[in-house]
Amino acid sequence: MLGVYPPVEGHAAEKYQHLVNCDLHQGTCSQRLQETDILLEVTPRPVKAMTDLLFRVTLVGKFASPESAPYIDLGMPGMNMGPNRVLLKSSGPSSYEGQGVIVRCPSGRKIWQATVTLPDLGVVSFVFHVIY
Repeated sequence: MLGVYPPVEGHAAEKYQHLVNCDLHQGTCSQRLQETDILLEVTPRPVKAMTDLLFRVTLVGKFASPESAPYIDLGMPGMNMGPNRVLLKSSGPSSYEGQGVIVRCPSGRKIWQATVTLPDLGVVSFVFHVIY
């Protein structure tokens, strides 16, 4: 039997709002890690769940040419959504791309997190809203 989730309203809907640090609907977002800017762009916009999406990571700065390609883990703050990894391949100098899908959460929550891992450097998280 599938669980039934009540709609998310009020305080529950806003619980993770303070973590949002990126508006992917407007364009590219940026985080800094060890003298390197990590830029994340997701298209098409607006970013919608259950849609094939192109994830692009661009590195600018000291570690712009890592030995291993970065990858993205998609999830929700405070909720285990299961594994959802976007594998990235080089698409040019210091640029990587991969396809992925953000699933629709049965709870109705729309705040998602893309954790970009640079195996030789560390991780950064982009927290953003998704349209259902």
